[in-house]
Amino acid sequence: MAHSNSAEKRIRQSNRSYLRNKAKRTRVRNAIKAVRTAIESKNLEAAQNEYAKMVPIIDKLAAGGLIHKNVAARTKSRLNKHILILSKTSE
Repeated sequence: MAHSNSAEKRIRQSNRSYLRNKAKRTRVRNAIKAVRTAIESKNLEAAQNEYAKMVPIIDKLAAGGLIHKNVAARTKSRLNKHILILSKTSE
């Protein structure tokens, strides 16, 4: 229980940012899942389209500090590597 006005305000701010960050994390996880699903179904065009949609989302989260920039780079790199492998096998 907060004992001061500033502590009560801080609780309100924390709750708002928690909900905002939770929505952003969900959005990026769904975008990553869409890319992985397209890769697993061996659909190259869908995988490339979903990857193109995912990149700006993950970059914005990294720029905002919600995820570390190296985590964003690693995630993009790994998914892109799978897409490249898929494109070589579909030729």
